[in-house]
Amino acid sequence: MTSYSRRLLPLGASLTRGTVASDQIRNGFLKCFRGCATVTTSESALANLEARYAVALPECSNVDEEITKIRGEFELAKQRFLNIPEALNSMPKMNPQGIYVNKNLRLDNIQVYGFDYDYTLAHYSSHLQSLIYDLAKQHMVNEFRYPDACVQFKYDPTFPIRGLYYDKQKGCLMKLDFFGSIEPDGCYFGRRKLSREEIESMYGTRHIGRDQARGLVGLMDFFCFSEACLIADMVQYFVDAKLEFDASNIYNDVNRAIQHVHRSGLVHRGILADPNRYLLKNGQLLRFLRMLKDKGKKLFLLTNSPYHFVDGGMRYLMEDSFGLRDSWRELFDVVIAKANKPEFYTSEHPFRCYDSERDNLAFTKVDAFDPKKIYYHGCLKSFLQITKWHGPEVIYFGDHLFSDLRGPSKAGWRTAAIIHELEREIQIQNGDGYRFEQAKFHIIQELLGRFHATVSTNQKSEACQSLLDELNNARQRARDTMKQMFNRSFGATFVTDTGQESAFSYHIHQYADVYTSKPENFLLYRPEAWLHVPYDIKIMPHHVKVASNLFGT
Repeated sequence: MTSYSRRLLPLGASLTRGTVASDQIRNGFLKCFRGCATVTTSESALANLEARYAVALPECSNVDEEITKIRGEFELAKQRFLNIPEALNSMPKMNPQGIYVNKNLRLDNIQVYGFDYDYTLAHYSSHLQSLIYDLAKQHMVNEFRYPDACVQFKYDPTFPIRGLYYDKQKGCLMKLDFFGSIEPDGCYFGRRKLSREEIESMYGTRHIGRDQARGLVGLMDFFCFSEACLIADMVQYFVDAKLEFDASNIYNDVNRAIQHVHRSGLVHRGILADPNRYLLKNGQLLRFLRMLKDKGKKLFLLTNSPYHFVDGGMRYLMEDSFGLRDSWRELFDVVIAKANKPEFYTSEHPFRCYDSERDNLAFTKVDAFDPKKIYYHGCLKSFLQITKWHGPEVIYFGDHLFSDLRGPSKAGWRTAAIIHELEREIQIQNGDGYRFEQAKFHIIQELLGRFHATVSTNQKSEACQSLLDELNNARQRARDTMKQMFNRSFGATFVTDTGQESAFSYHIHQYADVYTSKPENFLLYRPEAWLHVPYDIKIMPHHVKVASNLFGT
């Protein structure tokens, strides 16, 4: 197992416990099991189990012998599960601040750096989701005449994750895997989790076909947490109240309310009224932007937010670093607000020069960009004509895979996805608890595979059924334990409970050349670095898979 050697680590970084060869890791597991005394399982007990279930035939002559062999290996595995093998400590730790690569990227070729604002340059505290949720539900009650009881709803930060899908026809909120199949333990109607039987009854199969996919909407950006929670709460209210409703209307109303609190400025005013509550300061951001300027790179800001909101936020974020609070503008060659992405990438809207003092737009044609001026609207076609910045010399950073990155990716720009929750998920995956459960899961999965390859449906004896039930239950326990480490309702953002890539990961593959948790993580790499795709990717580049054979079963 040498998967750690394919990961991209910052210059000067080292693996937490050193680099070890795959045979050393495997030997370490075996030594841990066979050479170390433990308080729970003695060497003689393991030897007795091995002798009891030993079948010294290279190929089993019948089904019973193979089942006995699987049973023996499972019993041995259960004993070994009582102790976390020391070999886990020798496995590499992934860097939570690392840059992970889907497409090779030579930073020395990048001359222009573009940035979104929200959740890219500016990061927010968890309080923001509650603010958006509260403002949106209030709007639904006041303007859309939803029942007054809905005002009592509270945002639940433990419920949603990014990358969920809502079925506007059936009203289900679900997590999909890389291939478009519904996660068995990640499908909710309102706040009630559906059983596998209910999912199959509703959809016929767990796989979402093209016709059904047309009714799904993806919730992909960081503002989707409040949206997903409010959709589920509204559906649950109508179910509990036994009121008829159309699932599509619920989504449309929630989405309209979320859009309203942004476009009306309600959220922006709330944030600027108490920036200390909502904005997270970060001195490394300024250091990164200044480093780019010192290297002669061009910088531009392209955001859908209005200028006064961006200006207020940047002043707050930079006030401890700049002598003058408004000096953040000096970092950027072009500042474009209210860009209306993703239409910005396909429309032919003209740029308008914005007067921040008078809060109005000029009527003159924009045929050149002045670093001292602010621009509104516009389109990619005009942007390229004015700047002459083309193709692979430009990289754009954004958090929304569709609105921010799909357009630039198709236009030939390089793209960097900013996924804030990546840090926490890598920290969890680095833990021995997660890796141990992952290895247990893979061992049991392999034993189940052998079982089903050996026993046909009409051959199951009482012993076979007993073994099958035990294996399924053990696998489910390992799966549930891993899921709870991330999110109790939907598990991890990037992978399913079985370790397969999620649909969100699929879109990262499509539209992000690289991904990381914050733009300033690029400070960990030389500006001339070549970022390479790992040569043996099996799932996401940041994810280390713990092989079952390391347990020596």
